[in-house]
Amino acid sequence: MAKPNKINLRAFQQELSERLKHKTAAQVDSLRLALECGEVSWLVRLGDTGEVLPMPEPVPVPLTKPWFLGVTNIRGGLYGMIDFGAFLTGNPTARGIGARLVLLGTRFPDMRAGLMVSRVLGLRNLTDFTPAETDGARAWAVRTWRDKTGGEWRELDMARLTQDAEFLQVGA
Repeated sequence: MAKPNKINLRAFQQELSERLKHKTAAQVDSLRLALECGEVSWLVRLGDTGEVLPMPEPVPVPLTKPWFLGVTNIRGGLYGMIDFGAFLTGNPTARGIGARLVLLGTRFPDMRAGLMVSRVLGLRNLTDFTPAETDGARAWAVRTWRDKTGGEWRELDMARLTQDAEFLQVGA
């Protein structure tokens, strides 16, 4: 029987969770969730991310910065929605079919927020990358990596991002 084209995100995340239980701590630590936001590819520690959801419709909040899309209700909890591409560049992220909301992980219990990204590209292992020179312009963009094809990837440190004064100031 042919596999359906649509992927059930909840089933995928549960299957991924089961597979990760059988990995060593070192193996899990080298895995990153790969995201695309505009023209930039990002790698994020799995422990820093929560669920990945199809883009919900935000409820706008007046007098906020353009990159703060608003809030949404996810299973009874309100989450702030940040357009990560607009936060980075000022240019809004296209809400195409691949756009996703990546919730911050349980490691950040006081930060109920999600980043809107263009696409989620799956898991990547850092052993498949080589370090590249990092510009150091933003404290939360901690490393730059190159993949085997020469593509550039930036590693996002969510802990540092959630402490960034610009990120925390959503009011216009």
